[in-house]
Amino acid sequence: MRIKKFEVNPLCENCYVVSDDTKEAVIIDCGCSDESEWSDIKKYIATEDLQVKHLLNTHLHFDHVWGNALVYRDLALRPEANYEDLGIYERMDEQIRSVVGISIPHPPMPPLGRSLLDGSEITFGNTTLKVFSTPGHSRGSICFYSEDDGVLFSGDTLFCGSCGRTDLEGGNIQQMLNSLKRLSALPDSTQVWCGHGPSTTIGRENTYNMYMR
Repeated sequence: MRIKKFEVNPLCENCYVVSDDTKEAVIIDCGCSDESEWSDIKKYIATEDLQVKHLLNTHLHFDHVWGNALVYRDLALRPEANYEDLGIYERMDEQIRSVVGISIPHPPMPPLGRSLLDGSEITFGNTTLKVFSTPGHSRGSICFYSEDDGVLFSGDTLFCGSCGRTDLEGGNIQQMLNSLKRLSALPDSTQVWCGHGPSTTIGRENTYNMYMR
């Protein structure tokens, strides 16, 4: 597995392009807020000669989906996500105002594609990502896990030393703690690629992250 991280938009969200030796790839959480950020990702895809098969979202908060319209326009891929977040996705302007206090122009959000449920699998090339339902940050928060590669894409569920906030619409602290408990059972060596900030490992978080304990 090859993982390329792009830090995008004013909220410093992590967008990932994940590929393997077949050159097939997925994009996870394309939060690009302008054409320039998306151009950097497209350039990488072209340079590496990748065929992007899926556009995946760990959840549907605006900073993780801003670029969905650009991917849909250029690659004709509908975002795949948990439909429990559909309500906030369809009220994007209201969601943005509730978080940052002002309206921010954005292109219309494309229609969602496949609904990703707990246990769903996403395949590309020789790689399989399994979906873990991890509500807490939002109702529809999910993580993507590759057991073969020992890699977890945690979105805003788990951060290095912390976890996602639970005071937004659909957030729930008890659900978050339950979700983190589930992730804590993964092998300590599991690499965690987070929705914001640096990567970490399950072992490190089990040791130092108070929310995992």
